Amino acid sequence: MTEAAMPEAATPEAMTTPEARGGAEVMARREVMSTAHRESPPSMIERMTLILDAFNGPTARLTLEDVARRTRLPRSTAHRILDQLVRQRWLAHHSFGYGLGQRALGLGGQDGGHGKIREAAAPLLHELQVTTGLVAHLAVLDGAEIYYLDKLGGRLATSVPSRVGGRAPAHCTALGKAMLAWLEPEQVDALLGSEISRFTSRTIGELGTLHQELHRIRQRRGLAFERGESYPGIACVAAAIRGAEGPVAGISLVGDIRAPLENVAPLVVTAAREASQTLFPGSAPGARAGRPAGRARRAVRTGEETSWSPETMNRLLAVDGRGDWM
Repeated sequence: MTEAAMPEAATPEAMTTPEARGGAEVMARREVMSTAHRESPPSMIERMTLILDAFNGPTARLTLEDVARRTRLPRSTAHRILDQLVRQRWLAHHSFGYGLGQRALGLGGQDGGHGKIREAAAPLLHELQVTTGLVAHLAVLDGAEIYYLDKLGGRLATSVPSRVGGRAPAHCTALGKAMLAWLEPEQVDALLGSEISRFTSRTIGELGTLHQELHRIRQRRGLAFERGESYPGIACVAAAIRGAEGPVAGISLVGDIRAPLENVAPLVVTAAREASQTLFPGSAPGARAGRPAGRARRAVRTGEETSWSPETMNRLLAVDGRGDWM
């Protein structure tokens, strides 16, 4: 092709025109933007992965500062993503730091010891259900909620609004209260926050009132009751499975609100104690490492009695003088 036949834009003279110079500037800006994009911070998925990778095991507990240091993310960014991961249950937020949540543990083939708990409690739940005809539950405490590991029921099962893998607020269920009762008050405050919600007219709606109820539960050797606090028409009695470090799960029986739960309460406490002994042979519930045995829990001494005479039962159920659990 001759020089005369070349397009005007391709000639050296044409490259000096304003139009050509403008096009070159656009191309240069695009190149700068492309380079900046390649050097931009990691995507949200990459940052979430960095944070999850910071937890090197199912029992790892990290503070916000730990996460920011390990991931080299800004503290505010790490805090924002941690909150999102907690809401989606990839992580759990405890008073002593963050840990892997239900979703992360499930994907990793770990269940936080839930398999052992279910194995220890399975025959006991079956015996409770067959003996009483009520619905038997096994649950663990997960933050401010309980997480159902097992449910055995007969004809009443469909009328009880719970399911394996489901959740319920801890403060208005007998299972939740049974486990909360064996935590330090500061731990309860950290888990539940300053405000707790009402779900029925019988739900405890103030933290101070809840602490009074937890004190009564300890006085009743760990027996927790609820009638219509989480769902109208439903009643429940529960007791916690405990080890040296505190509650690990809870067992309950659920039925109609008119069910005579005081008659089956001893069976629930016995089942919870047997499960505790299976999981923690030789361990004294409530006696934490580094704490003198006499200071573990003053209520534990009354909670380890073996007599379940009618007189004992009446004293336990009337411990608050008013029978508020009814």
